[in-house]
Amino acid sequence: MSESADRQPPFVLVEGLTKTFDQLVALDHVNLDLKEGEIHALLGENGAGKTTLSNILAGIYRADSGDVMIGGELVHFRSPADAIAGGVGMVHQHFQLVPSMTVAENLMMGWEQSPRVFSMSDLKERSAAIIEEYDLPVDPGARIFDLSVGKQQRVEIVRTLARGAQLLILDEPTAVLTPEETEELFEVLRRLAAGGRTVIFISHKLNEVLSIADRITILRSGKHMATIPGANATVDRLAQLMTGSETPIEAVSQTGPAKAGEAVLTVRDLHALSSRGLPALRGVDLTVRSGEIVGIAGVSGNGQTELAEIIVGIRAGTSGQVLVTTEGTTQPPTPGQIGIGHIPEDRMEHALVGVASTTRNAVTRRYRTAELSTKTRLRWGPIREYAQEVIKDGRVQVREVDAPVAQLSGGNQQRLVATREAKVADEFLLAVHPTFGLDVQATAEVRQTLQDKRNAGAGVLLISEDLDEVLAMSDRLVVMYGGEVLGGFTRGEFDRDRIGLLMGGHREAAGE
Repeated sequence: MSESADRQPPFVLVEGLTKTFDQLVALDHVNLDLKEGEIHALLGENGAGKTTLSNILAGIYRADSGDVMIGGELVHFRSPADAIAGGVGMVHQHFQLVPSMTVAENLMMGWEQSPRVFSMSDLKERSAAIIEEYDLPVDPGARIFDLSVGKQQRVEIVRTLARGAQLLILDEPTAVLTPEETEELFEVLRRLAAGGRTVIFISHKLNEVLSIADRITILRSGKHMATIPGANATVDRLAQLMTGSETPIEAVSQTGPAKAGEAVLTVRDLHALSSRGLPALRGVDLTVRSGEIVGIAGVSGNGQTELAEIIVGIRAGTSGQVLVTTEGTTQPPTPGQIGIGHIPEDRMEHALVGVASTTRNAVTRRYRTAELSTKTRLRWGPIREYAQEVIKDGRVQVREVDAPVAQLSGGNQQRLVATREAKVADEFLLAVHPTFGLDVQATAEVRQTLQDKRNAGAGVLLISEDLDEVLAMSDRLVVMYGGEVLGGFTRGEFDRDRIGLLMGGHREAAGE
């Protein structure tokens, strides 16, 4: 952002914005100003109000009170269509694209400037001109499901810009990108800002915020805490403003057993199909030993989901072998197996029962033990004691243990799942995207849970799309692309550039 832009009046001015949901105050008289041509980061823990504020600006929610001015004009958006007509567009964390349709069809769909009668060649020609105008190369004839995640994101950005967005809101835009794709995105954002557009960048990755943001606004519990120049910010200062704690977020300790033990997970020449019947795994070999964390790095959709489901016994491979060792026995996995913990990709679909209480969810994996039940009834006294132990150990913030677990924030739900699964993972813990979408404090706590389990002698398999997380947590790591393992590294061999290239399918980066 230039000095002249810094002296200009705000392009977007938010004054006294308030929004409540039942008894929850999501935004409490929030003020915010955004300048033309700046990249403005929005930070805060889960539940701080970032999404609510963004959704109001994008016309998804309506504020209870307060004003929003854009370009000096007072606006009252009633829908996303109103917002885009007013120059505001949002690229969501989960893309709003139709996978089976082409880039051109997605760009033109639902747009008033699309021709009513057209040929496919005409549609591709029009789309190519738009893509060239914004200098975001992508094949207009390609189908969305054939594109990398980074290219799909480009389509979302082009579609939003083509509809006239001068304020572009990006929600966790780097969550599923490779390092190379992240740098490409940052180049795009800097170019857009230099051309006069304003960008709101929402992320939990503080180092990325520091590298891209002109200014940073921090929200906490629905209130505006501070807006500071990116050049003056540090990770510790941002974390303190987000959490309210003067104590720095501690890095995860790497101390643990000097040497890994026997194999607790063995995968040999594993092949599998996806839910669409397409090849998902192609000859995967993998070993996890007791006392180590093995990380799997890779962009979403490269076989990680299928691999995880086979390891915990809820999906079958087409060929190959998967063996887990628990209680001295080595055998193929079965669902809910004793000694195995599983932090799944989707906690609400595979780990929690939303309408059930926090207490019931806390004991899901243990209620059949003699400690918590007889053959005919549950022991409610011990059940409540055990649930309280899970809640305390996981630092789960819960107002009422008998209220539905769906009422907890996402971070507290994840703390509950991670702690519950770690307690049953005597020998092996599978963690799939365990910190996705979590704030700084919750991320540190879940990571420490995994590290503690490894230090206690269990084997941990960490599947994550966050390369920084895999590098920070793993004793060994492998890279998956196209359903194959393209390379493996021990901690002393970690090379971020090579690993990032392998994540993008550059096989030559594997070396010998």
